[in-house]
Amino acid sequence: MIVWLASYPKSGNTLVRALLSSYFFSNDGVFNFEIIKNIKQFPHIGLFENLGIDIKNEKEVIKNYVNAQASINKKDSIQFCKTHSYLFNIDNNPFTDLNNSLGAIYIVRDPRNVVTSYAHHNSISINESAERMINSINYGGNLESDNISDRTKVYMGSWSSNFNSWKSFKSPGKYLLVKYEDLVNDKEKTFYQILNFIHKLKKINLSIDKKKINNVINSTSFEKLKDLEKKEGFIESKVNIKTGKKIPFFNLGSKNNWKNILEDEIRKKIEDSFKKEMIELGYL
Repeated sequence: MIVWLASYPKSGNTLVRALLSSYFFSNDGVFNFEIIKNIKQFPHIGLFENLGIDIKNEKEVIKNYVNAQASINKKDSIQFCKTHSYLFNIDNNPFTDLNNSLGAIYIVRDPRNVVTSYAHHNSISINESAERMINSINYGGNLESDNISDRTKVYMGSWSSNFNSWKSFKSPGKYLLVKYEDLVNDKEKTFYQILNFIHKLKKINLSIDKKKINNVINSTSFEKLKDLEKKEGFIESKVNIKTGKKIPFFNLGSKNNWKNILEDEIRKKIEDSFKKEMIELGYL
């Protein structure tokens, strides 16, 4: 069964995946970029190609989201899946269903910090980044394909629609909200909360390997992730179209402070657009 790791882009999803992959897919808890590949992105081109679906046929791809997920669930163990999609229902075709989904961990970050990080990641202006976040029909591509024309669409929606849509997992008690700020301020405590949630979903008691946890926490510091990217590169970093150079994926981290970067006009635009959600999350 799938446990979704859902978020709007540049909200801390990669850090959560680094933590989980280090703990569940390594012997010693030490992170490296190879083990993070155990957590796949959805939608993923290969899943649809295996079903004989033409990935360029958008409607057919959407119709087969649930079938693609069912193919993952042929395995008995939990399958962590990353997505930046909002939890949509397009033409009566749902993003997922409870037959395929065990639960969802939603990672959220102050949108005033997301907007600058998203701008850097996509080599666009902060103003354009804000417009995309506000746009309810915003979509992205699957970074696991080298061929841009073959990338499957990821229907992200606006920042607020993305956040609000995943709350539907709350009613069956299959939802955990993780704030990026909590990951930064107390990573160990927040990671224990994530592990507890996963074990409750599996209906088994939590058994902790403290030495392994320490290795997980230490090897996934922002500085170590940034150094690792410099040495080895990171498959999810994009190429700047103008320069042809890779854009560092791990850029500022917690140093990305909207108070020092964001112009008042854009700050107000973000706050006015997402006021309800930001108050709910304690950002306003």
